[in-house]
Amino acid sequence: MDDDKVNLDFITISRALKEFPLPEVDHVVGIATGGIVPASLVAHQLNRPMSLMEINYRAPDNSPRYAQPVLKSWRPLPIGGQKILLVDEVSVSGKTMEFARSFLTEYEVITFVLKGKADYVLFPEIAFCVNWPWKVEQQA
Repeated sequence: MDDDKVNLDFITISRALKEFPLPEVDHVVGIATGGIVPASLVAHQLNRPMSLMEINYRAPDNSPRYAQPVLKSWRPLPIGGQKILLVDEVSVSGKTMEFARSFLTEYEVITFVLKGKADYVLFPEIAFCVNWPWKVEQQA
């Protein structure tokens, strides 16, 4: 693991989520792949249905893979006019979140990330990269 990264474990994340004032929403949409686990945890805590939107923008080393985010897969929601919590692990530039929002224009969208820029941020004090407990280390 990188020494310059912050280490967070599931217990720390779970405790912070339990204490966090999550907004009332009707549906959770996770941005895959990084947002799968955070969206699952949030949907479970809120007892709300969850969908995934697969968007590819960054490479495993966090560098931009494409000039703009690319939609890989998405099944539009069967509900209308409701509140959506759009969840990702991290939002650095906000490009992926804004891109995802463009597919949710008929909904009231609230954004949530574990770290970075969003309407709700679980760990706003963390400025450095994080070793997330669900990430598999890549071998060189």
